Amino acid sequence: MLRPYREKIMYPEITVAELGEKIKSEEKFVLLDVREPSELNHAKIADNRLELVPMSQLSQLGVKALPEAVRSQQIPVYVLCHHGSRSAQATMWLIRLGYKNIVNVSGGIDAYARKVDSSVGFY
Repeated sequence: MLRPYREKIMYPEITVAELGEKIKSEEKFVLLDVREPSELNHAKIADNRLELVPMSQLSQLGVKALPEAVRSQQIPVYVLCHHGSRSAQATMWLIRLGYKNIVNVSGGIDAYARKVDSSVGFY
C-alpha cells in the first residue's frame, strides 16, 4: 500500500499484521527500529533481523549510521518506531536518497503490540 506523506509524495507501507507474518517466516529482511535506546526498555520485538538505529543517530551520521544490510539494498527493510511517524520520516528520507525496498510499518510497535503480539510491551 502507498500512503501520501506531507508533500503528497507516496511511500510504501505494510500493516503490523503483515509484519507479524513476515517475522514468522524465514524471509530475509531488516527490521530497522528508529526509536531511541531507552524506548526498547518498554517494548521490543525479539527477532534477529532487528537493527536499532535511532533517529538521533541518523540525524547525526546520516547513511553512515545504517547497517550494511540496509546500505547494500539487497533485502527489504521494514522501518519501525513507536506509532509510525518517525519511521515514515526515515522511510521518506531513505527513498529520497534513492534507496529501494524501504517500507514503513503503519502504526509502529504500539499497533504491533495491540494487534499482533502483546508480549512485546506497551508504553
